[in-house]
This record gives sequence, C-alpha cells and structure tokens, in this order.
Amino acid sequence: MTAYAARRARLAASMEPGAVAVLATSPEVARNSDSDYPYRHDSHFYYLTGFMEPESVLVLIAAQGDTPARSILFCREKNVEREIWDGFRYGPAAARDAFGVDEAYPIGELDAQMARLLADVPALYYAHAHSAAFDAQVAGWLKAVRAQARSGVTAPARTKHLLALLDEMRLIKDESEQALMLRAATIAAGAHVRAMRAARPGMFEYELEAELLYEFRRKGAQFPAYTPIVASGASACILHYSANNAQTRDGDLVLIDAGCEFDSYASDITRTFPVNGRFSEPQKLLYELVLRAQEAALQAIVPGRPYSDVHEAALRVLAEGMLDLRLLDRATWGNVDNVLAERAYTPFYMHGTGHWLGLDVHDTGSYRDLNAAGKPSRPLLAGMALTVEPGIYVRPGPNVPERFWNIGIRIEDDVIVDASGARVLSGGAPKTVQEIETLMAER
Repeated sequence: MTAYAARRARLAASMEPGAVAVLATSPEVARNSDSDYPYRHDSHFYYLTGFMEPESVLVLIAAQGDTPARSILFCREKNVEREIWDGFRYGPAAARDAFGVDEAYPIGELDAQMARLLADVPALYYAHAHSAAFDAQVAGWLKAVRAQARSGVTAPARTKHLLALLDEMRLIKDESEQALMLRAATIAAGAHVRAMRAARPGMFEYELEAELLYEFRRKGAQFPAYTPIVASGASACILHYSANNAQTRDGDLVLIDAGCEFDSYASDITRTFPVNGRFSEPQKLLYELVLRAQEAALQAIVPGRPYSDVHEAALRVLAEGMLDLRLLDRATWGNVDNVLAERAYTPFYMHGTGHWLGLDVHDTGSYRDLNAAGKPSRPLLAGMALTVEPGIYVRPGPNVPERFWNIGIRIEDDVIVDASGARVLSGGAPKTVQEIETLMAER
C-alpha cells in the first residue's frame, strides 16, 4: 500500500460507516488574457492522492458492515490533441493504476455519478465554505438526490467538515514527508549561503532575490514556497516587505526570508546579515539577542511540552534583552515579568515565534487542544514540523536609543520534533556572527 492509499484508508476509517467524502483539487487561475498562473494542486488533495492534474476530484466511501471502503478518482480524459499543447495527462484508466484508487471516471461524469453515490448514505464530508463554486456544486448533488425521494431514496442527513479531519492527519509528518522537508530545507539553506556570498554594498535587493531563485531551481526545487522577502536597512522592520527593489548601502543589514518547495513540501528560512560582511556593534548586540532567544525556543521543543512554551521561552529572553539594552526602561517596567504581563515588548516584537510547516508554508493543524477544557496549547508530539523564528524590529521613536534605529533582525529555522527534542533541518545556513562573517570574508 502506498503512503497515499494508507492515508485514504485512515481517513475513511475516521468517518461514519457508509459515509461519503468528496475533495476537489485547486482550479486553474487565469493570470491575464490567455495565460494562467503556474498551476499548483490543492495540498489536501495531493496528500491523499499524489495526483497533480487540475480538474480532479477524489471521492471516498467509508466501509460499512462487510462492504469495504472504496476510493474513486474523477479526472480529465486522455486527450492526445490537448497533450500536444499542454503536456501529458493520465486519463482515468492510467490514473487508476498509477495512483492506486479503486475506480476512476472522466471528470465530466462527476455530477451524474454523485447523484448515485450520495443516495442513501448517512453523511457527506466535504470542505465547507472553501469554494463558493464547489459549495454550489454540492448543493446541486444533494438536490438531485432529494428529487428521488418518491422512489424511496434519501439524501445524506448530515454534512460534516472534511478538512478538520485532514488537518489533524497532516500535523504529524511520516518519514517520507520528513525526508522531502529535509531536502527542501537543504536547498533553501544553500540558497541563503549563495546570497550571502553574492552580497555587496550597492547591489539591489532583487539581485539577491535572483541568486535565491537560481539556486532553488538549480537544485531541483519546483517553486519558491512563497514570495521571498529581501529587505535591507529600515525595510527589514516591515514584516511582509516584498518590493525587493531598493539598493543596499554599506552598513545595512539584509533580512532574507525565503524558502522553496520541493515535491510539494515547503521550507521557510530567514537569515539576517551585513551586506558588507561585518556587523556593527549595535547590530551585533541585537543579533546575538535574537540568536539567544532562538536557542531558548529550540530548547523548549520537547515532546509533551506545550507548543506555547516555544514562544514563551523566546519572549522571555527577548524581554530581558530589551531591558538590558535600554530599549525598554527598567525604571518604568522593573523586571521581565512586568514586561511580559503588560506586553511592553510589542513595539519591538509583534509576531509569534513560529508556525506549523509542511505541504503549506503555514501548514494545517490547530495550535490548541480543541478537545480539552479551556482549549490549552496542544502538546508537542514526535513528527510535528514547525518553524522557530524570533526577531526584533527597532523603529525610530522617543526613548529608543538612536544607535539601534532601523535595525530589523529575524532568524528562522525549520524543525522536526523527535524523541530527543528539536531536529533542525536548515542548519546548512550559517547563523552565528562568526559563521556569517567568516563566510562573507571568503567572497
């Protein structure tokens, strides 16, 4: 049984006996005129099928009594003429054999088949409110089934949210997923190294972005996992900066937040470095504070500990550093506990310390235990994948030491939780002051 078949079996086993689940892949999206954006399949759909063609729908029917579970794929028909223009397509027969589903039909038969498949089933699972067009299509199927009521046919009595089940399944990465994520992180780490080696004062941010994109593709990654952030100088204090069009200046730090997608799995790495190869003293003080915060967060990654401990560990180190460096006035705030209680750190650190990572950059899964009273932070488990990304962003302001103005720093790594704690996937990108300065001195 392939990994995809095993996932389909797990999902079917979690459904009501005899229930039907329906999941569509992403549609193609027009960019302009007769050109589409590069196609990217739906992550949930891919997780269950490994199938990457558009115009595809998966149907799962849960086991009931002696009747085993079944999987059905609807996809585009084989069309040699269209393949001349658009490339290979499997067609139902070949897709059935290649992807291990029980049945496969042309996508044009979907509506007629669903009117049959939903007859007399107890529940329908699908992605509620995920797509208005798909919601309307589901409503049409249910209407068609209800129209058969005089013949004794009943429509599903309940609809259930399919993605809630899939989100939890995807939260734990199996060995094959972890291997793909390691490959994606390794490629991205190499791209960050390439950018550091290429950096010179006077370069434009987009020139460094080009180095990243070249390395991604050169090493086999299919796409950037998201639009890269290449932010120099004061722009590093803009969390989602994406213009990447400024000219770097001698003395600037450059914050690069960039990852690639390899075989559908994402990496997400941030490094901050001096474009001239040497940290100034204020830059070094803030940089090493963020690095200590990241190390504290990594140490908090232990199976069984709450996910929130990762953020809280980084936050405590950052808050203490803000007091020590007089970004926050100790006479006003007193100690770290007061800073944390009053959230006095937020002018300089306003985001969380990480997120789930996987098929999506911000991957699926709740950060809280939704089944426990009060919905506390969920415990970390072996196989979870997350980023760890503390930062500090100092904008000019009253009572803010001028030597730190317009310095933005973030350090982000990709991590798998295993039995011994945090396994860092992105260690190929240097991050200590000495490692960065040594690498850049070799340019």
